[in-house]
Amino acid sequence: VQLQASGGGLVQTGGSLRLSCEASGSIFVVNVMGWYRQAPGKERELVASITYSGNTNSADSVKGRFTISRDNAKNTVYLQMDDLKPEDTAVYYCNANLNTPWSMRDYWGQGTLVTVSS
Repeated sequence: VQLQASGGGLVQTGGSLRLSCEASGSIFVVNVMGWYRQAPGKERELVASITYSGNTNSADSVKGRFTISRDNAKNTVYLQMDDLKPEDTAVYYCNANLNTPWSMRDYWGQGTLVTVSS
């Protein structure tokens, strides 16, 4: 199983970016998918998550600015980030809890850097 994330980059304050993450491999079902981020010198934190049925959860700091969605047919999760702020600068990691023929466990993507300039 692999999680391939993409979409990071450099953007100015107030700009937008869209992150994507596709899960591939021997997958029965992807349960919860989510995005975490880790800024320099800080712990990794949950940004937003979404269940298979579409129920979402997000950090207070991104409510109203970030939107998480998924395409179950493509095993892909998206994070639309609007009105970006310098404090959103971090490496963003996608996470998926999924069932394979052998287990149910969490997988992590490789991380994509988001830099917001002031």
